[in-house]
Amino acid sequence: MPTRSDRKDKNEGKTDRAKGRMKEAGGALTGDKSMKREGRLDQRKGKAKEKKAPPKAC
Repeated sequence: MPTRSDRKDKNEGKTDRAKGRMKEAGGALTGDKSMKREGRLDQRKGKAKEKKAPPKAC
C-alpha cells in the first residue's frame, strides 16, 4: 500500500512535469533556449519522481 510520502512524490512529480511544460512552452514562445532546456529538465525530474512512487494496489 502506498505511503503518504509515496503519494507526495507522485504529486510532486506531476507538479514538476506541469511546471516543466509551462517553462518549455514559454521558452519556445520567447525564443529563450535556456528556459526551454530547463523546462525539459523539470519534466524529466517529474517523470523520475512519479516512477519512484510504487504502483497502486489493485
